[in-house]
Amino acid sequence: MRLLESILVVLAIAVFLWFVVSKTKKQKMIVVGLAALYIVAVLHVMVEGPRWQMAFAYLVPFLLTIGVLFRKQGRGKNRFLRWGGYGLAAAYGLVMVATPLLLPVFSFEKPSGMYPVGTETFYLKEENREDAPTVAGGRELMVQVWYPSESQQGKRAPYTKDVGPITEGLEQALSIPAWVLSHLRYVNTYATEGSQVSEKADTYPVIVFSHGMTGFRNQNTFQVEELASHGYIVVGIDHAFDAAATVYPDGRSVLLNENHLSGFEQLDGHMDIWVKDVSFVLDELEKWNRPGADGDFEGRLNLEKIGMFGHSYGGAAAAQMLARDSRVKVAVNMDGTLYGKEPPADGFDKPYLQMNGEKSIDRAIFDATLDQAVAQTGKSRASYEAFWNESQIRRETALYGGGYTMTIPHTSHMSFTDFHLFSPLLENKGERIKEVHHLINDVSIAFFDEFLAGKAAGLVQEQAKKHPEIGLEAPFAP
Repeated sequence: MRLLESILVVLAIAVFLWFVVSKTKKQKMIVVGLAALYIVAVLHVMVEGPRWQMAFAYLVPFLLTIGVLFRKQGRGKNRFLRWGGYGLAAAYGLVMVATPLLLPVFSFEKPSGMYPVGTETFYLKEENREDAPTVAGGRELMVQVWYPSESQQGKRAPYTKDVGPITEGLEQALSIPAWVLSHLRYVNTYATEGSQVSEKADTYPVIVFSHGMTGFRNQNTFQVEELASHGYIVVGIDHAFDAAATVYPDGRSVLLNENHLSGFEQLDGHMDIWVKDVSFVLDELEKWNRPGADGDFEGRLNLEKIGMFGHSYGGAAAAQMLARDSRVKVAVNMDGTLYGKEPPADGFDKPYLQMNGEKSIDRAIFDATLDQAVAQTGKSRASYEAFWNESQIRRETALYGGGYTMTIPHTSHMSFTDFHLFSPLLENKGERIKEVHHLINDVSIAFFDEFLAGKAAGLVQEQAKKHPEIGLEAPFAP
């Protein structure tokens, strides 16, 4: 809970207990407590902002006011009723405390690198693109850039400015009512908006980020800010119509297009849209970097050192770009099935890292849920078996020639995003999500530092020794 939220809840409990145990002659103290409760509630609403998870706490001063006003008339001798009331009050208090704790206004950890982090958001349009859904002709994308900043002075950027549309899109994708996550509007990041690019280096390596299908460009804020603080310019893309929501500068928004793609045939073909999105963004970065471009990133992008990472379908897009676009030198795929063109028979011949969630590649879990999946979708058991087998073949083929792989214990698919920060109820048994995020960041930075920035050799091997539980290795290294 936030500071004033915590004070409000603690004070509400204290005033209630005083109300229960006090005698009428001490009524003035209750009135003072109630006044303090109203003041803290108003301050909280004005300073921190209200949210529905605090509704039970907001009601307490009103309920206690009624109790004070009618105390003499309503006070009875019936022990059963009195203890029943205490039980209801205890249950009410439990819900009052639990609700904001289970759906918190969470905070990110401060990035550990030497650079403050800045961020800017841009609208890009590729004219005459006809291979993807569109609302106004051409392909419209929103991209957000996180970068090493000269100063940490300035307004901290919100987690996302588009909470309404994004929660609508997540409702479509995950069946979580939009209002449940409305408090995300209060989550802040460590990046400052529009701050100057750091002058500590002439140029910085570039890393592109692609979200998962139904995700959004900010979904890995824990990771993009950490990378930027270590000297990388990170470019996150909203893949319009496949993102939870894409909101354009003129206020238009497009939500997730529920096209219900499934299976390798459909998702392999759909990948071309994402590959073209990323290639177009790289073309735009080249324009930004040219002399005379007159933008914040003119001459600051080291386009000889471009990497990419992504989650789920975005991880598959990173692998596709590694294979299909010579500008991308390294890639990290976080728990993504390798949709798109099949990996080259000898691997990518470039640095590649496959991060796996333990539950995502556990055959026992697959077998245990197979009957339920067949019943829900109507697809045959054989089709699911074929999908599993093809997934394993592609994952192994991608590692030929020196690709790295690792599996993080107790993790599942969404562990590689911010999603498990939304509520402790989402964490897997045995999972400590912030420790998982630290591990992901440690390995990601080591991988990009060694193979993209060229800072030193052996950095990935150091992480393998530091975290033996993840089995970080290159099983088919020459």
